[in-house]
This record gives sequence, C-alpha cells and structure tokens, in this order.
Amino acid sequence: MTFKKVSKFSVKFSAIIMIGLALVSCSTKVERTQAKDQSELSGKWNANDSRLVSKKAVSSMLTGRWVRNHLKTNQKAPTVIVGKFTNLSHEIINIKTFVADIEREMINSGEIEFVASSDERGQIRDERLNQQTFSNSKTRKQMFQETGADYMLTGNLNSFVERVKGVQNIQYQIDLTLISLKDNRKVWVESQKHAKTIKRTLFGL
Repeated sequence: MTFKKVSKFSVKFSAIIMIGLALVSCSTKVERTQAKDQSELSGKWNANDSRLVSKKAVSSMLTGRWVRNHLKTNQKAPTVIVGKFTNLSHEIINIKTFVADIEREMINSGEIEFVASSDERGQIRDERLNQQTFSNSKTRKQMFQETGADYMLTGNLNSFVERVKGVQNIQYQIDLTLISLKDNRKVWVESQKHAKTIKRTLFGL
C-alpha cells in the first residue's frame, strides 16, 4: 500500500470515527421519574417550588385570626375566590399553575369553601342558560343560585437575584392578600420567602 493510499485511508477512518463520536454525543436518553422527584436542571422556578410555596402559604392562611373571626360571626366556613395574580419576577413563570396549586391546597384542607373564578363562571353560566332551554325540568339547574364569595385572594410573585462568581442566589417573594368582599377590608396579608442557591461549574450551561 502506497503512502498516498495510506493517507486517504487514514482520513476516511478518522472521518468515520468523528461521525461516530458525534452520533454518540448527540444521543438522547429519557428517564421517567415521579413529579415529586424532579431534579433541578436549570435552577429556575419549577413545579416543586410551586407546590412547596403554595402548601406553606395556605397553611399560614388557615392559622390566621381571620378564620376564627369569620366562624364566630357566620357559623360557616369562609368562601374564597381567587382574583388577580401577577408574575413580577425575572423569570417566565406560568402563574396559572401556581394559582392552581394554591386552589388545590385550599380545597383539600376542607376548611375553606371555594368558588369558580370569573373565567370559569362565564362558561358555567352559558351552560346553565342553555339548560333552561334544552334540558328537562328535572335535571336543569336554576339561575340565580350561585354561592357568593366572602373573600378574594390576590397576589404577586417577585424575585431578587444575587450573583458572585459561579454562585447565584435567587430569593422569591410571594405577597398574598385576602380581602373581604363585604367591606374591602384586608383580613390577611402574608409574604412567603423561597430561596434557591445555584452553583455552576466552569463548563456549566
């Protein structure tokens, strides 16, 4: 085999090796895990953060004096509706998912009655209106029988970021306010803090 042929063979062999390495490095591996075991890949706000914060927030809400005052005056569980929640953090966060976690915690507590949001009520009212025309009298649901909320819960999600070399500290602040619909009194105000520290290696993304 001549030197020229050997060189061509070496080039082709090297190219095959490089292609093989590229294919191996680009392969995808998928591993299914439980949602509660979600790993921290980017350090950003995720489903685990949402569940943890909502759980702590509702736990604090249920121990507030406003609950005892309401039960003393009304002899029934308070009825709450969720109002506007705003994401003011530096991240793109699906605030509706966070609100859904809060709603779930409140409903599952068994200590608070919960009514549909304004968007949900619109769909339900349309269905109830259709029933007046198309459903038989034994199954149709009557108009003007809705349960009115006693309180509206609103909130903001904010964040503060500090970076020192390869370490990043993120502190989320969730401000919650519960307002009486009867007289606009703020009966409960809470600020939940949730911090995360992210350490990145030299070649980390």
